[in-house]
Amino acid sequence: MGRVLFGLLVLIAAALGIGSGLLIVYSTDLPQVTELEKFRPSSITELYDDQGRIIGSFALQRRMIGRYEDFPKVLRDAVISTEDKDFENHFGINFWRVIGAAFRDVTSGSRAQGASTLTMQLSRNLFLSADRNFRRKVQEVMLSLQIERRFTKEQIFTMYCNQIYLGHGVYGFEAGSHFYFNKPAKDLTLEEAAVLAGLPKAPNSYSPINNPDKALRRRNLVINNMLEDGKVTADQALKAKEAPIKLTFQSDQNSLAPWFVEDIRRYLEKKYGSDEVHEAGLRVFTTLNMDLQKTANQAVLDGLSAYERRHGWKGKLPNVVAAGDDFASYQHPDWDNAVEPGAYFHALVTEVSPATAKVKFGRASTTIVPEDMKWTGHKSPQELLSIGDIAYIKVVSIAGDKIKVTLEQDSGTQGSLLAVDNSTGDIKAMVGGRDYEESKFNRAVQAMRQTGSSFKPYVYTAAVDKLGITPDDTILDAPVSFPSGGGMYTPHNYDGKFEGVITLRRAIADSRNIPALKLAERVGIRDVIEMAHRFGVTTQIQPYLPVALGAAEITLYEQVAAYATFPNDGVRVTPRYITKVTDYDGRVLEEDYPEVRDVISAQTARTMVEFLQQPVLHGTAYAASVAFKGHALGGKTGTTNDFTDAWFLGFSPSTTCGVWVGFDEKKSLGAKETGAKAALPIWIDYMKVALKDKTKEDFVGQPAPPANAVAKKAEPASPQPPPGDDAESH
Repeated sequence: MGRVLFGLLVLIAAALGIGSGLLIVYSTDLPQVTELEKFRPSSITELYDDQGRIIGSFALQRRMIGRYEDFPKVLRDAVISTEDKDFENHFGINFWRVIGAAFRDVTSGSRAQGASTLTMQLSRNLFLSADRNFRRKVQEVMLSLQIERRFTKEQIFTMYCNQIYLGHGVYGFEAGSHFYFNKPAKDLTLEEAAVLAGLPKAPNSYSPINNPDKALRRRNLVINNMLEDGKVTADQALKAKEAPIKLTFQSDQNSLAPWFVEDIRRYLEKKYGSDEVHEAGLRVFTTLNMDLQKTANQAVLDGLSAYERRHGWKGKLPNVVAAGDDFASYQHPDWDNAVEPGAYFHALVTEVSPATAKVKFGRASTTIVPEDMKWTGHKSPQELLSIGDIAYIKVVSIAGDKIKVTLEQDSGTQGSLLAVDNSTGDIKAMVGGRDYEESKFNRAVQAMRQTGSSFKPYVYTAAVDKLGITPDDTILDAPVSFPSGGGMYTPHNYDGKFEGVITLRRAIADSRNIPALKLAERVGIRDVIEMAHRFGVTTQIQPYLPVALGAAEITLYEQVAAYATFPNDGVRVTPRYITKVTDYDGRVLEEDYPEVRDVISAQTARTMVEFLQQPVLHGTAYAASVAFKGHALGGKTGTTNDFTDAWFLGFSPSTTCGVWVGFDEKKSLGAKETGAKAALPIWIDYMKVALKDKTKEDFVGQPAPPANAVAKKAEPASPQPPPGDDAESH
């Protein structure tokens, strides 16, 4: 008997020794759980507009950090009932399940199986590899025991909820709730919470996007688990299981102002590094206004649509079948955008008949009928569309499941818009083109384009500053030739006519070329160019007289910043994107203040404001005066040779906005496509919203124009130009 007892003790000692040895071996390089006390998972860097609304984000992992109280009881019950029923009672591991799983692994020679508690899943996700083997399982157990010793159940559950992967690049239940249901986790219903709680086991397999049927079965299993645990009643469970899975996807936040957001990303990465920007959860407070940006987006797209309709249907649509792409799996990048009235999409034509054409865009589909394409001059969709075509459409209205659209056209025309607050330089809206997904080139900032007559204000400013001219001074508008390196330069006016002696007020209102060239010659073209550089134009401009009519290439960004100097009493404020950046904990990393400098005297600026009111009140930009009766406005149209570029730069006392329209390859927009016709309507659509609460603005040192100002003519001899008539040759 003594020998048996002695042998048993020896075996126990040997087992303990072996166990201790294994623990020592498997604990080698084991992470310190104390790191969790200061651990913060990778989180999203968020961009906010001037009202604190999210307009963009950067992240390697889409994660939103939540607190324990942010996760509602229905979600906590769903997770615990499904993943770890004894979570509130165990000390980190379910001992008997671990022993059983380990025994199966040893006897079968297979990889470690299941038995993971929430704490074990947390330890694995935070510290260990995804490999399934006995060593990792032992380490998982040891880490779990340490976590349970140092943290409360609420803390452990919160860390788990913020760390768990839920598919599609989404981490954590708060981000999952926003991604799948477009709502915070605290607002989840029972059936929605059950969908999310069913994802951790196999996020891709149970994804309601990839596998809706499997997701539905998994959701109902979660609800049954909750029913078994007494977390819901039978009636609640039955009602929830009968409900379909209704996903409300969060639209891509970066799609609101993609060119603006991209400029900020490049700046932040250069200053703070890519890891900090995509993982540290910075808070970036920008100058953009979400409502004004939406207005700008719509104004540009509608303006381009109006241009396309003026020039008729051109066809030549891309076709996915002809291109050899997979028809069934085709996805256009803009299909991630929200389907709402006013939105434009590239839609896939799936069926065509003489009377209708069915199109698909993202998860939505609709039918195009002859009424929706009347502007093309064709009566049957079959005349224009084929299966596999990528048609450009506009969503007109949505009534339940019925979506009404119109057939549009994308012939390659582009437009850009930039709007700033005059006093601060804050960029309130930026549009860099028609479709960011098709072209990320930012035409508001990067495109160097000839300016046409929108360059003339630099000529007039130089003349005011150097010669002391006033709007009531006169000049002779008559045939003239100027000596140039290749002989004589003989310019002409847009209309081919000469008006004789006219005031400078009328000359700039009608954008007469001869007066502008005569002023440039008197001032000296080098002084005109130097004036443009004082305003912030960085282009190296050759000192040739035709530059006065806009032969120089300048960006919209520089033009807008320059024009804002006039209502600012001669002070140039550099446009800014950001007001403040903080880290995740709220510590301020940087605060950006407006950069200002004097460009011209206040008197010169006020004289130029008076000059630039003339095109709006009596000249090429008269349509703006009609749209804003009695509002103090100034601005200048611009059209280049062969109508390749159309501009309008305009300002109120508080806001300056610039618009450009053209093709990237610098081909003609078509006859008579002037700045007043192509660009000004976009400016008007934007400014109607930007100025709706600013009806009593006055320019500094000048009274507001009378309410009937648009009905008055600058001179009895000058006929009022009809809206859209732009008297320019450059």
